[in-house]
Amino acid sequence: MTFVRWLVAGIGGAVLVGAVVLLVTGVPWPAVTGLVFIGLALVLGTLFERIHYKRVASRPPGGGFLATGERFIDPATGRLVEVHFRPETGERIYVDAGAPRHDGA
Repeated sequence: MTFVRWLVAGIGGAVLVGAVVLLVTGVPWPAVTGLVFIGLALVLGTLFERIHYKRVASRPPGGGFLATGERFIDPATGRLVEVHFRPETGERIYVDAGAPRHDGA
């Protein structure tokens, strides 16, 4: 996980710990529910995003996937990535297209 993911998950965890401390010290549950939901949203959202993120494939997929024409530089690797999708399901796959060109093309 990157620093920002760790930071967001850590803040969510701290909010959850704070909610537990408040409950233990006698604060009624209805007053703490907002903190619990915020903490859970931060932690679970960060974990879901990490699990849901698809790795970059090394070659174009078969099985009905079409190139979209979308290309971008992957910030993690600095490499050019192409987007392919399956029209029937909307599923997207990211494919390594090699080193980025620096000639403006």
